[in-house]
Amino acid sequence: MTNKNHTAVTEFVFTGFPHFQEGGLLFFILLVLIYLFIIIGNLMVFFAVKLDSRLHTPMYFFISVLSFLEIWYTTTTIPKMLSNLVSEHRTISPAGCLLQMYFFHSLGITEVCLLTTMAMDRYLAICNPLRYPTIMTSQLYTQLTLGCCFCGFFTPFPEIAWISTLSFCGPNQIRNIFCDFDPILNLACMDTGTIVLIKVVDVVHAMEIITAVMLVALAYVRIIAVILCIHSADGRQKAFSTCASHLSIFLIFFGSVALMYLRFSAKYSFFWNTAISLNFAVLSPFFNPVIYSLRNKEIQEAIKKHMCQLTLFIHHIK
Repeated sequence: MTNKNHTAVTEFVFTGFPHFQEGGLLFFILLVLIYLFIIIGNLMVFFAVKLDSRLHTPMYFFISVLSFLEIWYTTTTIPKMLSNLVSEHRTISPAGCLLQMYFFHSLGITEVCLLTTMAMDRYLAICNPLRYPTIMTSQLYTQLTLGCCFCGFFTPFPEIAWISTLSFCGPNQIRNIFCDFDPILNLACMDTGTIVLIKVVDVVHAMEIITAVMLVALAYVRIIAVILCIHSADGRQKAFSTCASHLSIFLIFFGSVALMYLRFSAKYSFFWNTAISLNFAVLSPFFNPVIYSLRNKEIQEAIKKHMCQLTLFIHHIK
């Protein structure tokens, strides 16, 4: 029920941005460069995999899908951040806030499912190499990817629909750099039953994250045990190299997610809230093309090959 002492909120105000005259321009330039790198870097990885027939394998298919997701994942938040850095009116409508939350979490959950699927793929490839080609067919990894997308886009929908029914009667200041569940729920006019429901939702989120982490951890415990039994040093190095990039991305992404969503009653300062939010909204997608392009010779070679072809094509046109 709306509090009679307050008027209904018609817009939310972000408070996590410096003024343009107080360093906002520097942050704007830095964020623009990071965003451009994320878009260009992930597009290069995506098209390198799609255009090079040597990379048409399940592992690289999942990498290309991850790169595609990272582009949209960052696009749900960074453009609005850039606008807020140079604007005096750092506002967003309730409907816009709900849409940002929905797409940010649906794409994030899809990534969680995909990273877990990638761990299972590496488990099959290393622990059951003889049967791997017959198990991980193109039909299966396409179905797994579609399953990840379905899970990602369906899971946050009931929660977003429920939040849309809540009343917001002031204050309207979001203590974050984008719309997220906790900052928005803190602004809602809530009774005791609603508060209990929020605690239940927090537990469900925690169980989802812990389940994904446990599945990946169990897969890699088994993978490492099998790799250590390989007699050839070259064989061990090759097996480790195929897993190192995925494990690095997994640790960066889940580390920041765990800090944000597994804190329960712990309270962070506004500075640390902002730093953690930036980590999984900006830095994790930033490292994806860095890790997969710098650590992976096949992707490096594919990018160089197609860049040379593009250069020759442009030169020929001129």
